Amino acid sequence: MLKIFLILLSLISSSFAGEIYFALKKNKVNVRTGPSFDASIKFIYKKKDYPIRQIDKKENFRRIIDFKNNSGWIHVSQLKKNNSLITLDEKILFTKPSKFSTPLAKIKKGRVLLVKKCHKKWCKINSGTYNGWIKTDNVWGFAN
Repeated sequence: MLKIFLILLSLISSSFAGEIYFALKKNKVNVRTGPSFDASIKFIYKKKDYPIRQIDKKENFRRIIDFKNNSGWIHVSQLKKNNSLITLDEKILFTKPSKFSTPLAKIKKGRVLLVKKCHKKWCKINSGTYNGWIKTDNVWGFAN
């Protein structure tokens, strides 16, 4: 009885989990017109860790959409747990999760940032040679 309850609870919680984000596992990932290796290639991503959002799934394929509204199907072997986000406007990178801390750098719009950890409305990120904190408003690929 407890096992059935736990299964039902996990199904209910997963249906309310919200948006599902992934990151690309490799530097070259084919996006297809359908959920099959026989489907033609629609376009190719050439950026490892690029965040994408799942909008549908069929067997081992995930229908995805990116922050520019490009969509298609990707095999699950090309995806990993999301660890990145994209800035939708310019951001300031801070030393601590506070706008009163020391600014380190200006992050340009559209930059892919690797997320190390998050705390409330702030994420510690890596951007090239910089490590610091950004506020998570106006970013894409981050499920609050």
